[in-house]
Amino acid sequence: SRRRQLDPECADMIDVRDHCRAEEVDEDNVYGVFVSYIEIYNNYIYDLLEEAPCEPIKPKWNNCNTPVRNGDFVPPQSKILREDQNHNMYVMGCTEVEVKSTEEAFEVFWRAGQKKRRIANTQLNRESSRSHSVFIIKLAQAPLDADGDNVLQEKEQITLSQLSLVDLAGSERTNRTKAEGNRLREAGNINQSLMTLRTCIEVLRENQLYGMNKMVPYRDSKLTHLFKNYFDGEGKVRMIVCVNPKAEDYEESLQVMRFAEMTQEVEVARPLDRPLCGLTPGRRLRNQAFREELSRKLELRGGPVGAGPEEPSAAELFFQNLPPLPSCELLDINDNQTLPKLIEALEQRHKMRQMLTKEFAKNVLAFKTMLQEFESSVASKENYMQGKLAEKEKTITGQKTEVERLEKKIKTLEYKVEILEKTATIYEEDKRNLQQELESKSQKLQRQASDKRRLEARLQGMVAETSLKWERECERRVAAKQLEMQNKLWVKDEKLKQLKAIVTEPRAERPEKPERPSREREREKPLPRSVSPSPAPSAPVAPLRPRRSRSAGERWVDHRPPSHVPTETLLQPRVPRAITVEAPSERALARCDRYLLTHQELASDGEIQTKLIKGDVFKTRGGGQAVQFTDIETLKQESPTGRKRRSSPPNPDPAGDAADSEWTDVETRCSVAVEMRAGSALGPGFQHHAQPK
Repeated sequence: SRRRQLDPECADMIDVRDHCRAEEVDEDNVYGVFVSYIEIYNNYIYDLLEEAPCEPIKPKWNNCNTPVRNGDFVPPQSKILREDQNHNMYVMGCTEVEVKSTEEAFEVFWRAGQKKRRIANTQLNRESSRSHSVFIIKLAQAPLDADGDNVLQEKEQITLSQLSLVDLAGSERTNRTKAEGNRLREAGNINQSLMTLRTCIEVLRENQLYGMNKMVPYRDSKLTHLFKNYFDGEGKVRMIVCVNPKAEDYEESLQVMRFAEMTQEVEVARPLDRPLCGLTPGRRLRNQAFREELSRKLELRGGPVGAGPEEPSAAELFFQNLPPLPSCELLDINDNQTLPKLIEALEQRHKMRQMLTKEFAKNVLAFKTMLQEFESSVASKENYMQGKLAEKEKTITGQKTEVERLEKKIKTLEYKVEILEKTATIYEEDKRNLQQELESKSQKLQRQASDKRRLEARLQGMVAETSLKWERECERRVAAKQLEMQNKLWVKDEKLKQLKAIVTEPRAERPEKPERPSREREREKPLPRSVSPSPAPSAPVAPLRPRRSRSAGERWVDHRPPSHVPTETLLQPRVPRAITVEAPSERALARCDRYLLTHQELASDGEIQTKLIKGDVFKTRGGGQAVQFTDIETLKQESPTGRKRRSSPPNPDPAGDAADSEWTDVETRCSVAVEMRAGSALGPGFQHHAQPK
């Protein structure tokens, strides 16, 4: 066809099927179809059928001919929403085109409007709609008069129906579409209008479910404001949801399906259609049947009425039956034949006219009689029909009254059912809450019981462990106490043995207490002296063993017995950060890491030999302190001549002196137990246990 050749894009849409045509159209009305096409772009309404070109959105300019920095824009010439006297919204100044066929309507939709719609290319769609479009089809219905010939001009009798086909632009996520600039502004306006639509539907749903009277925010968007009367009950709303089956669009599809599910719960009460009063249904067909019957009766009595153009008319037949007129041309003044012939012909025609007039009068009387008979029959039939109609109207009135009563009863029952449903919903909610509370409390009790069982098991384990621990601790303390008592007994036995040896020995053989050799006494001895000062000793003092300190911050316990004799040697033992005590105590040992015992005895040459016995302090499991001796340093003084200086008797017994002298009585001075430690790298070691207080 011609349209398929001109525009193949819309060729399939213009193909109209027979089953799409309207049937059972009321013949008592005349109809007119008008179409209009608008779009809502950036919350402004534009007419797509208007001939004027669309103006783009331009920024505002200040007095210096530069754009304003705050981002304001001058909206293009748009249309304004108005509200008529019936509270219906319409677009003021919108172009409406009357169409006579479906093909013409498609032509207006596609060529005049669809190609002007704003679309753009985004990351997800090559032709993305940047506006909401609305194609409006209006059907005007005007009734005919009582004769069924002319259209009534009363506005109250004219009915206007409207069908709006809305194509909503889809919501967009800018992180997926990568929109910038104008596209970003368009996406923001689209999302805002769709959010307003969702809010309006949610408020309608809340008002319907909970009996609330919250205000619906129609005016927040031009889209919802335009269709306000639809949501208020002046029409029906149907929604078609488009879902993309791609996995990447799962979240968007889920939101759209939730929105569609929510809209199904909204029900809007629609008012009843207003009937046309004062006009009889089927009047046009009745008048047409009356005319056909009248024509048939006239045809039977006086010939065919409204014959074809080949048959002569009644005037032509009348003039054909009249006698012909003679020639009226006078050729001579003395002609006496032409005028008498003309007069005779005119008289014949006059007679024939009078005869035809009488016959026409008779026919008129007969027609009037027939018409009166027909009118009387029609009047009788009309009276009969009016009586029947009155009876039907009475029946209809009674039925309407009954229907109204039943409708009121239905509304009352529906209201009661709604109240009962709300009450049942509240009870079910309370029941659900109580069940949840009961389940939570039962779970809490179960948790408490399990916690109690675990606590009891834990306490039993702790009691058993504590009992075992204290049993072992008591056994260890008893063993330690036994060992300590054995050490004390051993020390006392040793002292008793020494005391017994001292008592049993004769007094003459008992050596005197060694005294410290005096330097003055040696000077008095006649020793050979040289003129020059004495040379340095040939045998220097042995170097000290390197100290193995664990850290620079360790502390020492310097144990010096009360019988310590100060020497005049150049090398003196000096321990930094040391606590000097005469007898070791647990308190002093607990504050230090190392232990130093200064022990003095007489050497074989009669000089005092000082030994520094070092050890490490450890904390025992019983709460006391233990000392493990690790090193011994010796300070010894010798004469440069190699002669032994003696300040004691000539034949002393070193062994006895070592056994009986206080210089070697380490056990007596320390008042502690000394035992050998096997496995020491330094040979026989010492384990020093302090006496607990």
